[in-house]
Amino acid sequence: MSRTRLSTVVFDAPDAHELAGFYRRLLGYEVRAEEPDWVLIGPPFGEVALAFETEPDYTPPVWPAGPGDQRMMLHLDIEVDDLAEETVRAVEQGARLAVHQPQEDVRVLFDPAGHPFCLWVDTRTRRRRGQ
Repeated sequence: MSRTRLSTVVFDAPDAHELAGFYRRLLGYEVRAEEPDWVLIGPPFGEVALAFETEPDYTPPVWPAGPGDQRMMLHLDIEVDDLAEETVRAVEQGARLAVHQPQEDVRVLFDPAGHPFCLWVDTRTRRRRGQ
């Protein structure tokens, strides 16, 4: 049986380089490849990469979506150790905090192109460690 693995998640954006720069700074990723309308970034030691493709007709999703709104197709969940600190850092890098926050241990933000993403803390692990 041949091996199958997820290698890359691709985001459409009005400016691939701008959005790649945001996630590169946020996640500490490195640029692996780039072209005029496409950028691939990833962690220094393999794992799943993120790619960004310029789409001139890109329409950002609405979250939470209402009837007829452009819906998000997926979002990233990014685990952090300090939710408050990393939320501030994400906003400093260009993210926008969503008005609707559905959970205490999760912060929903929008990247510069309007894609929702979540910062979250694993409170179950912290409770087990006594934190």
